[in-house]
Amino acid sequence: MVDNQLKRRNISSDKVLDAFLKVPRELFVPKGYEGWAYEDGPVSIGIGQTISQPYIVALMTEALAITPEDVILEVGTGSGYQTAILALLCKHVYTIERIPLLQTRAQE
Repeated sequence: MVDNQLKRRNISSDKVLDAFLKVPRELFVPKGYEGWAYEDGPVSIGIGQTISQPYIVALMTEALAITPEDVILEVGTGSGYQTAILALLCKHVYTIERIPLLQTRAQE
């Protein structure tokens, strides 16, 4: 995914690319969807929500130019994948989710 989707589309931050290598995306998709985890597109996580396409997550993360001292507020935890990526790059991430079932799943 990192080589075929992110680097190919000019995601160049070594810190961002390294975070993507460290976070196993298949842990953030519903059981039975693990085979779709690294596809170049969003994956349904239920309740009308999706885990965003890997490239979009990388693009947003790189655009933030996060430093190790940053404290981030993420609105819309979803699966928790973006939260896990951000947590590797900054001092602390606060995240909120309005859908109780997704909040519970993300905490797991």
